[in-house]
Amino acid sequence: MEKDNSSDKSIPGATIDEKLEGDADGIHKEDQGKTMEDMHNLNTGKDGVNKLDNDNVQDSSVDNKDQNIVLESKAFGDNLDNDDKHVEQGVKMNEDGNLYSKAHEEMDETTDEVLDEEEAEPVFDGTEVPGMEAYRSSSTRSLDPGAEEEGSVWPEKAVALKNFVKEKGAVAVTNVLRRISFKKDEGEHAPNDENKDSPDSAKLVEHSAMSPKTVERSAWNPLNYIKKSRDADPERKGEQGESTIEESLLPIVTKGRIILYTMLGCQDCKEVRLFLHRKRLRWVEINIDLYPSRKSELEKFSGSCDVPKVFFNEVLIGGLSELKSLDESGKLDEKIDFLITEAPSVEAPLPPLSGEDDVSSNGPVDELALIVRKMKATIVVKDRFYKMRRCTNCFLGSEAVDFLSEDQYLEREEAVEFGRKLASELFFRHVFDENLFEDGNHLYRFLDHDPIVSSQCHNIPRGIIELKPKPIIEIASRLRFLSYAIFEAYVSEDGRHVDYRSIHGSEEFARYLRIIQELQRVEVHDMPREEKLAFFINLYNMMAIHAILVWGHPAGQLERRKLFGDFKYVIGGCTYSLSSIQNGILRGNQRPPYNLLKPFGVKDKRSQVALPYPEPLVHFALVCGNRSGPALRCYSPGNIDKELMDAARDFLRAGGLIVDLSGKVAFASKILKWFSVDFGKNEVEVLKHVSNYLEPTESEALLEILADDQMKVIYQPYDWGMNC
Repeated sequence: MEKDNSSDKSIPGATIDEKLEGDADGIHKEDQGKTMEDMHNLNTGKDGVNKLDNDNVQDSSVDNKDQNIVLESKAFGDNLDNDDKHVEQGVKMNEDGNLYSKAHEEMDETTDEVLDEEEAEPVFDGTEVPGMEAYRSSSTRSLDPGAEEEGSVWPEKAVALKNFVKEKGAVAVTNVLRRISFKKDEGEHAPNDENKDSPDSAKLVEHSAMSPKTVERSAWNPLNYIKKSRDADPERKGEQGESTIEESLLPIVTKGRIILYTMLGCQDCKEVRLFLHRKRLRWVEINIDLYPSRKSELEKFSGSCDVPKVFFNEVLIGGLSELKSLDESGKLDEKIDFLITEAPSVEAPLPPLSGEDDVSSNGPVDELALIVRKMKATIVVKDRFYKMRRCTNCFLGSEAVDFLSEDQYLEREEAVEFGRKLASELFFRHVFDENLFEDGNHLYRFLDHDPIVSSQCHNIPRGIIELKPKPIIEIASRLRFLSYAIFEAYVSEDGRHVDYRSIHGSEEFARYLRIIQELQRVEVHDMPREEKLAFFINLYNMMAIHAILVWGHPAGQLERRKLFGDFKYVIGGCTYSLSSIQNGILRGNQRPPYNLLKPFGVKDKRSQVALPYPEPLVHFALVCGNRSGPALRCYSPGNIDKELMDAARDFLRAGGLIVDLSGKVAFASKILKWFSVDFGKNEVEVLKHVSNYLEPTESEALLEILADDQMKVIYQPYDWGMNC
């Protein structure tokens, strides 16, 4: 950049266009070698760097074609930079067919080298200021010469990508555009020609063009979970080889259908799943523990209820041993070819039907819910002002009393008591929680009309359910049973990898969505400690999966904050986010990391549900969809303490805490840093606490070193990538 300013000093009174035209005329008069010598001589000045940057902003309206020719002109010499002077020279050189042809050929030869260069993705995981990413994308140049040279690689990639699109096709293009999505936005920030003479207006247009791009780039895509191993392996460079590898991992497309009958806790069933996965076959699983009515169907088709059993359309393949025999004999390929070409007949087993063997939709209807539904349709629900504040979707207590008196044939005092009964059943509540229910001008709001419930809660899609609330212990039991089945079918055996795509389309997940609707008006205050621990841990893990399937996996600190704080369920009439479950309930209402306030205030009803003291081992059981978190598993109230200790051992021994005894250094997961207050007052106490879950010999050696207070702790980088 220092060399680019000599042209401004040599012609101080001329405009930029005049200077560039003169330079272009000189290029046409002399041969190529002389042209390159003149350009080299122009790049000798070292002052006026800031002035040249301003000129770049003014002249940034040159179209994309000119920028591409600038790129091609760079093949003539290493000293030719991509400032606006050389852009105009490149435009003039376009008139000379020979020069343009030669430059184009030389650029084609360097295409593969440009594509092989790796881009450093901007990292935004909470360690950067949120505005910095937008600031970087709004600027096309840097005052730092090193940064300028590094940024100049982008125009080369623009042309290289165009050539690559023509040669490799749509699949390769998609891969390239994903890899350079951030840089692509940066290259499109060019102001209009009418703002060319005004640096301030050019900057304003540039920033206004940047803002929608930044918003679009940060928008959450619900299909983000589809991205697989490509993002996890940034070292792969060959785009053609990369697309070939991705295609080899895709499932085989078949017209037919594979049905797999399984049951919980069956080791052979796990082996069959792995076998089908290695063969790149997709299947529909029917767990006879979840669907007991299918046992008779299985016995009818196969002659017994033994599992696993695999069907290719209506053809019974058998169990694990039969699959291996067919594979060894080579006949399995013939069966797969049959599956690819033949659709299932009417005799083939059917996938699980919606609501099949599901008791979530069964039960007695709540008569109070029917009265409330009629009440909603009768009284006036609108926005009102109360104590100088605007309250949305509310009704007057006097109007509710009028309706109940007329509908239930009650005296006014009896109607008030009946209204209190409805409020105690969590059908509605006072807008400011001032009372339970009173006659007069007090304002109340139905549960599903609450603005937070209607906009952020995802277990109340169609309003309040009209079935009588079931006991929370029963709901927790069914949720635990279903979670166990989902984790066994769609999570790897080590609990580190989740098949989000298959979960999303499964009947098991649809059943889960029906179960969580039953939580709207349950009573959770009187749950025992063990029941509460198991219930909220299992709910947290399934809720995180639900959030990722709905919103996509978060790609930064702000999106993670949204995922943890804004995705909510209604439980017992109150709203709970992932953060409030973890920090409010399971940690005994402790402040989240880097926050000043506790999740629940003094008057918050949810504080009555919180555990009396923090449970530190829950941090080794809560999984929010990232790679550095613990393994995903299901927890039961009967063995909750033992299962939590097992989870702590597995996590810490698998790399959560690595102790270098010779160097007296401990490499710890950042979980132990963020929630250190739950384990001890300082690092020494934290290490002493977690040493109980290491191997006995390693634990003793660690405690001996800690006795001398000589252990250094280094926290491992946390991988927020998706655990797929």
